[in-house]
Amino acid sequence: MNKLLKPQGVYNMERTYQNAIALLETRRRAYSKRWRDEHPQRAGEQVHLGGMPTVKGRPGLDRMGDWDIDLEMVHVAGTKGKGSTCAFVNSFLQQHGDTSGFPKKIGLYISPPLINTRERIQINAKPISEQLFATCTFEVWDQLWYHASQTTDGLENMPRYRQFLMLLSLHVFAREKVDVAVYETHSGSEYDCTNIIKPTATGITTIGMDHIRALGPSIENIAWHKAGIFKAGAPAFSMAQSPEVGAVLRHRAAEKGVLLNFVDVDDRLPPDAPVLRFEVQKMNATLAISLAETFLKKKQPEPDCRLTEIDIRRGLDRFSWPGRFHYIQDGKCQWYLDTAHNELSLKVATQWFAQSAATLQQK
Repeated sequence: MNKLLKPQGVYNMERTYQNAIALLETRRRAYSKRWRDEHPQRAGEQVHLGGMPTVKGRPGLDRMGDWDIDLEMVHVAGTKGKGSTCAFVNSFLQQHGDTSGFPKKIGLYISPPLINTRERIQINAKPISEQLFATCTFEVWDQLWYHASQTTDGLENMPRYRQFLMLLSLHVFAREKVDVAVYETHSGSEYDCTNIIKPTATGITTIGMDHIRALGPSIENIAWHKAGIFKAGAPAFSMAQSPEVGAVLRHRAAEKGVLLNFVDVDDRLPPDAPVLRFEVQKMNATLAISLAETFLKKKQPEPDCRLTEIDIRRGLDRFSWPGRFHYIQDGKCQWYLDTAHNELSLKVATQWFAQSAATLQQK
Protein backbone atom coordinates (compact mmCIF):
# COMPACT_ATOMS: atom_id res chain seq x y z
CA MET A 1 0.00 0.00 0.00
CA ASN A 2 1.23 3.48 -0.84
CA LYS A 3 2.60 5.07 2.34
CA LEU A 4 0.51 8.14 1.62
CA LEU A 5 -2.64 6.08 1.93
CA LYS A 6 -1.94 4.45 5.28
CA PRO A 7 -4.04 5.99 8.03
CA GLN A 8 -1.05 7.23 9.98
CA GLY A 9 0.46 8.61 6.76
CA VAL A 10 -2.60 10.77 6.12
CA TYR A 11 -3.14 11.86 9.70
CA ASN A 12 0.47 12.98 10.01
CA MET A 13 0.45 14.91 6.74
CA GLU A 14 0.57 18.68 6.81
CA ARG A 15 -2.90 19.61 5.63
CA THR A 16 -1.91 21.87 2.78
CA TYR A 17 -3.47 22.37 -0.63
CA GLN A 18 -0.53 20.61 -2.29
CA ASN A 19 -0.95 17.56 -0.06
CA ALA A 20 -4.71 17.57 -0.62
CA ILE A 21 -4.11 17.40 -4.37
CA ALA A 22 -1.50 14.66 -3.90
CA LEU A 23 -3.93 12.65 -1.78
CA LEU A 24 -6.69 13.10 -4.33
CA GLU A 25 -4.42 11.95 -7.16
CA THR A 26 -3.90 8.60 -5.43
CA ARG A 27 -7.55 7.83 -6.09
CA ARG A 28 -7.23 7.90 -9.86
CA ARG A 29 -7.98 4.58 -11.47
CA ALA A 30 -5.14 3.23 -13.61
CA TYR A 31 -7.53 1.28 -15.82
CA SER A 32 -11.23 0.62 -15.86
CA LYS A 33 -13.14 -1.80 -18.07
CA ARG A 34 -15.31 -0.25 -20.72
CA TRP A 35 -18.35 -1.19 -22.78
CA ARG A 36 -16.40 -2.91 -25.54
CA ASP A 37 -14.36 -4.93 -23.04
CA GLU A 38 -17.47 -6.26 -21.32
CA HIS A 39 -19.97 -6.34 -24.19
CA PRO A 40 -18.40 -7.55 -27.45
CA GLN A 41 -21.10 -7.09 -30.07
CA ARG A 42 -21.85 -9.82 -32.60
CA ALA A 43 -23.19 -9.06 -36.04
CA GLY A 44 -26.93 -8.50 -35.91
CA GLU A 45 -27.04 -8.66 -32.11
CA GLN A 46 -29.47 -6.34 -30.32
CA VAL A 47 -27.46 -3.94 -28.19
CA HIS A 48 -28.56 -3.46 -24.58
CA LEU A 49 -29.32 0.23 -24.20
CA GLY A 50 -28.27 0.40 -20.59
CA GLY A 51 -24.56 0.01 -21.10
CA MET A 52 -22.36 -0.89 -18.19
CA PRO A 53 -22.39 0.50 -14.63
CA THR A 54 -19.14 2.43 -14.39
CA VAL A 55 -19.40 4.59 -11.28
CA LYS A 56 -21.63 4.34 -8.23
CA GLY A 57 -21.25 7.05 -5.61
CA ARG A 58 -24.14 6.38 -3.23
CA PRO A 59 -22.16 4.28 -0.70
CA GLY A 60 -19.70 7.13 -0.23
CA LEU A 61 -22.55 9.56 0.34
CA ASP A 62 -24.05 7.25 2.96
CA ARG A 63 -20.70 7.09 4.76
CA MET A 64 -20.64 10.85 5.10
CA GLY A 65 -22.84 10.30 8.12
CA ASP A 66 -25.18 13.03 9.28
CA TRP A 67 -23.60 15.85 7.30
CA ASP A 68 -26.20 18.30 6.04
CA ILE A 69 -26.42 17.75 2.29
CA ASP A 70 -30.03 18.86 1.85
CA LEU A 71 -29.19 21.20 -1.03
CA GLU A 72 -31.26 22.65 -3.84
CA MET A 73 -29.66 21.40 -7.04
CA VAL A 74 -29.88 21.75 -10.80
CA HIS A 75 -28.44 18.82 -12.77
CA VAL A 76 -27.30 19.05 -16.42
CA ALA A 77 -26.24 16.25 -18.78
CA GLY A 78 -25.58 16.00 -22.51
CA THR A 79 -22.84 15.51 -25.05
CA LYS A 80 -22.16 19.14 -25.92
CA GLY A 81 -23.07 22.38 -24.21
CA LYS A 82 -23.61 21.13 -20.67
CA GLY A 83 -20.73 23.19 -19.25
CA SER A 84 -21.92 26.34 -21.04
CA THR A 85 -25.48 25.69 -19.90
CA CYS A 86 -24.36 25.36 -16.28
CA ALA A 87 -22.40 28.60 -16.61
CA PHE A 88 -25.49 30.35 -18.05
CA VAL A 89 -27.63 29.09 -15.14
CA ASN A 90 -25.01 30.41 -12.75
CA SER A 91 -24.87 33.81 -14.50
CA PHE A 92 -28.65 34.26 -14.63
CA LEU A 93 -29.10 33.31 -10.98
CA GLN A 94 -26.23 35.54 -9.88
CA GLN A 95 -27.74 38.48 -11.72
CA HIS A 96 -31.20 37.74 -10.33
CA GLY A 97 -29.66 37.59 -6.86
CA ASP A 98 -27.99 40.96 -7.34
CA THR A 99 -31.37 42.43 -8.32
CA SER A 100 -33.75 40.71 -5.89
CA GLY A 101 -31.49 39.60 -3.05
CA PHE A 102 -31.90 35.86 -3.75
CA PRO A 103 -30.01 33.67 -4.35
CA LYS A 104 -26.94 35.04 -2.60
CA LYS A 105 -24.63 32.02 -2.96
CA ILE A 106 -24.54 29.72 -5.98
CA GLY A 107 -22.43 26.59 -6.13
CA LEU A 108 -21.12 25.28 -9.45
CA TYR A 109 -19.58 21.86 -10.09
CA ILE A 110 -18.00 21.35 -13.52
CA SER A 111 -15.98 18.71 -15.31
CA PRO A 112 -13.30 18.80 -16.50
CA PRO A 113 -11.45 21.91 -15.28
CA LEU A 114 -9.46 24.03 -17.71
CA ILE A 115 -6.40 24.86 -15.59
CA ASN A 116 -6.56 23.57 -12.02
CA THR A 117 -8.62 21.20 -9.90
CA ARG A 118 -10.22 23.95 -7.81
CA GLU A 119 -12.14 25.11 -10.90
CA ARG A 120 -14.35 22.04 -10.52
CA ILE A 121 -15.90 23.49 -7.36
CA GLN A 122 -16.93 27.14 -7.53
CA ILE A 123 -19.01 29.55 -5.47
CA ASN A 124 -20.42 32.62 -7.20
CA ALA A 125 -18.39 31.83 -10.33
CA LYS A 126 -15.05 31.73 -8.49
CA PRO A 127 -13.02 28.58 -7.71
CA ILE A 128 -12.91 27.90 -3.99
CA SER A 129 -9.72 28.94 -2.22
CA GLU A 130 -6.77 26.61 -1.76
CA GLN A 131 -7.34 26.70 1.99
CA LEU A 132 -11.01 25.73 1.73
CA PHE A 133 -10.19 23.01 -0.79
CA ALA A 134 -7.53 21.55 1.50
CA THR A 135 -9.61 21.77 4.67
CA CYS A 136 -12.63 20.11 3.11
CA THR A 137 -10.60 17.44 1.32
CA PHE A 138 -9.10 16.20 4.56
CA GLU A 139 -12.44 16.45 6.38
CA VAL A 140 -14.09 14.25 3.74
CA TRP A 141 -11.13 11.85 3.66
CA ASP A 142 -11.15 11.44 7.45
CA GLN A 143 -14.88 10.73 7.53
CA LEU A 144 -14.77 8.22 4.68
CA TRP A 145 -11.61 6.51 5.88
CA TYR A 146 -13.15 6.03 9.32
CA HIS A 147 -15.80 3.81 7.74
CA ALA A 148 -13.55 2.18 5.11
CA SER A 149 -10.90 1.21 7.67
CA GLN A 150 -13.44 -0.90 9.54
CA THR A 151 -14.01 -3.14 6.51
CA THR A 152 -11.85 -6.01 5.30
CA ASP A 153 -11.21 -4.28 1.97
CA GLY A 154 -10.16 -1.00 3.58
CA LEU A 155 -8.82 1.29 0.89
CA GLU A 156 -10.82 -0.44 -1.84
CA ASN A 157 -13.95 0.94 -0.20
CA MET A 158 -12.71 4.51 -0.54
CA PRO A 159 -14.22 6.53 -3.40
CA ARG A 160 -12.26 6.91 -6.59
CA TYR A 161 -11.12 10.26 -8.01
CA ARG A 162 -14.36 11.56 -9.51
CA GLN A 163 -16.49 10.07 -6.76
CA PHE A 164 -14.35 11.81 -4.16
CA LEU A 165 -14.57 15.15 -5.97
CA MET A 166 -18.34 14.84 -6.11
CA LEU A 167 -18.58 14.11 -2.39
CA LEU A 168 -16.12 16.91 -1.72
CA SER A 169 -18.30 19.36 -3.63
CA LEU A 170 -21.36 18.38 -1.61
CA HIS A 171 -19.45 18.96 1.61
CA VAL A 172 -18.14 22.33 0.42
CA PHE A 173 -21.56 23.56 -0.70
CA ALA A 174 -23.26 22.41 2.50
CA ARG A 175 -20.48 23.88 4.65
CA GLU A 176 -20.62 27.22 2.83
CA LYS A 177 -24.44 27.24 2.86
CA VAL A 178 -25.04 27.87 -0.83
CA ASP A 179 -28.64 28.57 -1.86
CA VAL A 180 -28.42 26.33 -4.91
CA ALA A 181 -25.79 24.13 -6.56
CA VAL A 182 -25.55 23.63 -10.33
CA TYR A 183 -24.05 20.27 -11.32
CA GLU A 184 -22.55 19.20 -14.64
CA THR A 185 -22.30 15.45 -15.12
CA HIS A 186 -19.08 13.80 -16.22
CA SER A 187 -19.21 11.71 -19.41
CA GLY A 188 -22.17 9.58 -18.38
CA SER A 189 -25.33 10.14 -16.36
CA GLU A 190 -27.16 6.97 -15.31
CA TYR A 191 -24.07 5.61 -13.57
CA ASP A 192 -22.28 8.93 -13.19
CA CYS A 193 -21.08 9.74 -9.70
CA THR A 194 -23.02 13.03 -9.78
CA ASN A 195 -26.25 11.04 -10.13
CA ILE A 196 -26.71 10.64 -6.38
CA ILE A 197 -28.36 14.03 -5.89
CA LYS A 198 -32.03 14.98 -5.66
CA PRO A 199 -32.36 17.79 -8.20
CA THR A 200 -34.91 20.56 -8.37
CA ALA A 201 -34.69 20.43 -12.17
CA THR A 202 -32.73 18.52 -14.81
CA GLY A 203 -31.57 19.57 -18.26
CA ILE A 204 -30.34 17.69 -21.33
CA THR A 205 -28.18 19.50 -23.87
CA THR A 206 -27.41 18.30 -27.40
CA ILE A 207 -26.70 14.56 -27.54
CA GLY A 208 -24.30 13.06 -30.05
CA MET A 209 -21.71 10.32 -30.43
CA ASP A 210 -19.00 10.54 -27.78
CA HIS A 211 -17.48 8.34 -25.05
CA ILE A 212 -18.78 5.25 -26.82
CA ARG A 213 -16.35 2.95 -25.00
CA ALA A 214 -18.10 3.82 -21.74
CA LEU A 215 -21.65 4.56 -22.86
CA GLY A 216 -22.22 2.17 -25.74
CA PRO A 217 -21.91 2.14 -29.54
CA SER A 218 -25.18 3.78 -30.58
CA ILE A 219 -26.86 7.16 -30.16
CA GLU A 220 -29.71 5.36 -28.36
CA ASN A 221 -27.23 3.96 -25.84
CA ILE A 222 -25.89 7.42 -25.14
CA ALA A 223 -29.35 8.98 -24.85
CA TRP A 224 -30.36 6.24 -22.39
CA HIS A 225 -27.44 7.15 -20.16
CA LYS A 226 -27.97 10.91 -20.37
CA ALA A 227 -31.62 10.57 -19.35
CA GLY A 228 -30.47 8.79 -16.22
CA ILE A 229 -30.51 12.12 -14.38
CA PHE A 230 -34.32 12.33 -14.65
CA LYS A 231 -35.90 12.14 -11.18
CA ALA A 232 -39.55 11.92 -10.17
CA GLY A 233 -40.77 15.27 -8.89
CA ALA A 234 -38.12 17.25 -10.78
CA PRO A 235 -39.19 18.83 -14.09
CA ALA A 236 -36.91 17.88 -16.99
CA PHE A 237 -35.98 20.04 -19.96
CA SER A 238 -34.22 19.20 -23.19
CA MET A 239 -33.09 20.95 -26.32
CA ALA A 240 -34.52 19.72 -29.61
CA GLN A 241 -32.95 16.34 -30.40
CA SER A 242 -32.82 13.91 -33.29
CA PRO A 243 -35.88 11.63 -33.59
CA GLU A 244 -33.91 8.66 -32.24
CA VAL A 245 -32.68 10.58 -29.20
CA GLY A 246 -36.04 12.23 -28.58
CA ALA A 247 -37.77 8.84 -28.53
CA VAL A 248 -35.36 7.47 -25.93
CA LEU A 249 -35.68 10.58 -23.75
CA ARG A 250 -39.49 10.41 -23.85
CA HIS A 251 -39.44 6.72 -22.98
CA ARG A 252 -37.08 7.28 -20.05
CA ALA A 253 -39.15 10.21 -18.80
CA ALA A 254 -42.33 8.12 -18.88
CA GLU A 255 -40.49 5.26 -17.20
CA LYS A 256 -39.45 7.54 -14.33
CA GLY A 257 -42.71 9.49 -14.11
CA VAL A 258 -41.06 12.75 -15.14
CA LEU A 259 -42.56 15.69 -17.01
CA LEU A 260 -40.22 16.31 -19.97
CA ASN A 261 -40.30 19.61 -21.84
CA PHE A 262 -38.48 20.26 -25.12
CA VAL A 263 -37.52 23.93 -25.26
CA ASP A 264 -37.28 26.34 -28.18
CA VAL A 265 -35.30 29.58 -28.31
CA ASP A 266 -36.59 31.93 -25.60
CA ASP A 267 -37.92 35.15 -27.17
CA ARG A 268 -36.57 37.15 -24.22
CA LEU A 269 -33.00 36.58 -25.39
CA PRO A 270 -31.62 39.82 -26.86
CA PRO A 271 -30.74 39.30 -30.54
CA ASP A 272 -27.71 41.59 -30.31
CA ALA A 273 -25.96 39.81 -27.40
CA PRO A 274 -22.39 39.00 -28.55
CA VAL A 275 -22.33 35.71 -26.64
CA LEU A 276 -25.35 34.49 -28.63
CA ARG A 277 -23.84 34.79 -32.09
CA PHE A 278 -24.26 31.06 -32.59
CA GLU A 279 -27.48 29.08 -32.43
CA VAL A 280 -25.96 26.54 -30.04
CA GLN A 281 -25.41 29.23 -27.43
CA LYS A 282 -28.97 30.48 -27.87
CA MET A 283 -30.19 26.97 -27.11
CA ASN A 284 -27.81 26.61 -24.16
CA ALA A 285 -29.03 29.93 -22.75
CA THR A 286 -32.68 28.99 -23.32
CA LEU A 287 -32.23 25.70 -21.47
CA ALA A 288 -30.48 27.59 -18.67
CA ILE A 289 -33.40 30.03 -18.35
CA SER A 290 -35.86 27.14 -17.95
CA LEU A 291 -33.68 25.51 -15.29
CA ALA A 292 -33.06 28.74 -13.39
CA GLU A 293 -36.74 29.69 -13.37
CA THR A 294 -37.78 26.22 -12.20
CA PHE A 295 -35.54 26.67 -9.17
CA LEU A 296 -36.83 30.20 -8.56
CA LYS A 297 -40.47 29.09 -8.78
CA LYS A 298 -39.81 26.61 -5.99
CA LYS A 299 -38.04 29.10 -3.73
CA GLN A 300 -39.57 32.50 -4.54
CA PRO A 301 -43.18 33.74 -4.82
CA GLU A 302 -44.52 35.55 -7.88
CA PRO A 303 -43.36 37.76 -9.56
CA ASP A 304 -39.77 37.21 -8.37
CA CYS A 305 -39.73 33.64 -9.66
CA ARG A 306 -39.16 34.78 -13.25
CA LEU A 307 -36.01 36.18 -14.74
CA THR A 308 -36.55 39.72 -15.94
CA GLU A 309 -35.23 40.96 -19.27
CA ILE A 310 -32.58 42.85 -17.29
CA ASP A 311 -31.60 39.62 -15.48
CA ILE A 312 -31.21 37.89 -18.82
CA ARG A 313 -29.30 40.66 -20.61
CA ARG A 314 -26.94 41.35 -17.72
CA GLY A 315 -26.59 37.64 -17.07
CA LEU A 316 -25.42 37.21 -20.66
CA ASP A 317 -22.98 40.10 -20.20
CA ARG A 318 -21.39 38.46 -17.17
CA PHE A 319 -21.30 34.99 -18.76
CA SER A 320 -17.77 33.61 -19.01
CA TRP A 321 -16.71 30.17 -20.16
CA PRO A 322 -12.97 30.12 -21.02
CA GLY A 323 -12.01 27.53 -23.59
CA ARG A 324 -15.21 27.88 -25.63
CA PHE A 325 -15.26 30.42 -28.48
CA HIS A 326 -12.24 31.92 -26.75
CA TYR A 327 -10.52 34.87 -28.46
CA ILE A 328 -7.23 36.34 -27.25
CA GLN A 329 -5.49 39.37 -28.75
CA ASP A 330 -1.75 39.10 -28.13
CA GLY A 331 -0.04 42.06 -29.74
CA LYS A 332 -0.39 41.59 -33.48
CA CYS A 333 -1.39 37.96 -33.04
CA GLN A 334 -4.97 36.76 -32.68
CA TRP A 335 -5.68 33.42 -31.02
CA TYR A 336 -8.94 31.53 -31.56
CA LEU A 337 -9.19 28.79 -28.94
CA ASP A 338 -11.82 26.11 -28.43
CA THR A 339 -11.66 22.76 -26.65
CA ALA A 340 -13.82 21.03 -29.28
CA HIS A 341 -13.06 17.32 -29.38
CA ASN A 342 -15.91 15.53 -31.14
CA GLU A 343 -17.92 15.75 -34.37
CA LEU A 344 -20.58 18.07 -32.95
CA SER A 345 -18.25 20.60 -31.39
CA LEU A 346 -15.60 20.53 -34.13
CA LYS A 347 -18.18 21.59 -36.71
CA VAL A 348 -19.34 24.53 -34.57
CA ALA A 349 -15.78 25.57 -33.70
CA THR A 350 -14.82 25.51 -37.38
CA GLN A 351 -17.79 27.72 -38.30
CA TRP A 352 -16.90 30.14 -35.50
CA PHE A 353 -13.30 30.46 -36.66
CA ALA A 354 -14.28 30.84 -40.32
CA GLN A 355 -16.78 33.61 -39.54
CA SER A 356 -14.41 35.35 -37.16
CA ALA A 357 -11.54 35.24 -39.65
CA ALA A 358 -13.79 36.57 -42.43
CA THR A 359 -14.89 39.45 -40.21
CA LEU A 360 -11.28 40.23 -39.35
CA GLN A 361 -10.31 40.38 -43.03
CA GLN A 362 -13.08 42.89 -43.71
CA LYS A 363 -11.65 45.36 -41.21
